[in-house]
Amino acid sequence: MPAAQAGASVALRAAIFDALKADTALGFALGGHRVYDEPPANVAFPYVTLGDARIVDVSADDGQVQEHQLTLHAWSRQGGHKEAHVITGALLQALDDAPLTPDGHRLVNLRFAIADIRREADGRTYHAVVRFRAVTEPQ
Repeated sequence: MPAAQAGASVALRAAIFDALKADTALGFALGGHRVYDEPPANVAFPYVTLGDARIVDVSADDGQVQEHQLTLHAWSRQGGHKEAHVITGALLQALDDAPLTPDGHRLVNLRFAIADIRREADGRTYHAVVRFRAVTEPQ
C-alpha cells in the first residue's frame, strides 16, 4: 500500500476514534467513553472497538482518492438486543455524514453502510457490527 493511502487510513481512523471518544450520546449509551482500538484486559461492558478497514484506490486523473470501508464493533451484555441497538444508533448519529478532519486529508463523505446485531455463542453477549464507507483525498 502506498504511503499516501496508509496515511489517509491512519488519519481517518484517528479522526473517527477522537469523534467517538468525544461524543456525549455515545458516552451516555456506553456508561462512559469506552471506545478502544484494542480493549484492555477485563474491559467493562458495554464498549466499542475499531475493527477492520479496507482501502480501495478510486483515483481519477487528478490525485489519489481512496474509498475506505470501516468496521466498528459494539459489545453489550445488558438488556438483550436493546442496548446493542441503542449503541448502534449512537454510532450512526456520531459518524454518519460527520464533518471530520483527518490530518492531511479531506473527507469527501462518511456514510453508514450496514449493521448486523446478533447474540454471541455465549448466550449473554450481544455484538453489533457497524460498517461505514468513507472517501478521502489529499488536501
